[in-house]
Amino acid sequence: MSTIRKFEDIEAWQTARELANLVYEATCEPGFNRDFALRDQIRRAAISIVSNIAEGYERDGDREFVQFLYIAKGSAGEVRAQLYLALDRNYLTNERFQVLFDNVTTLSRMLFGLIRYLQRSELTGTKYKQFS
Repeated sequence: MSTIRKFEDIEAWQTARELANLVYEATCEPGFNRDFALRDQIRRAAISIVSNIAEGYERDGDREFVQFLYIAKGSAGEVRAQLYLALDRNYLTNERFQVLFDNVTTLSRMLFGLIRYLQRSELTGTKYKQFS
């Protein structure tokens, strides 16, 4: 794993940022943009992922970072569930649904991998964060 000096270096954060932008694009489409409850909820969930990765990284240690990554992973699950609702309401084409679904599923796996890495590094005494 490469050296991480700031949260912007974390691949999962970069992917979460990309997902949030894709969610915003999709929710601006006609129909979706008028379903205020679902539109706002899926946006908040996508924002939660990117924000919790950043906030957790800025905390005092890997253990607290892991807690925030679990929250981000939960929000990824929320986005996935809301994507199904958007598909059911015909707010998304099958193709757009699949792109978003694949993105959030990949992100969820990345978060799980990062969580496992941090938990193992805690046992071995290695540090994830490197400051210059």
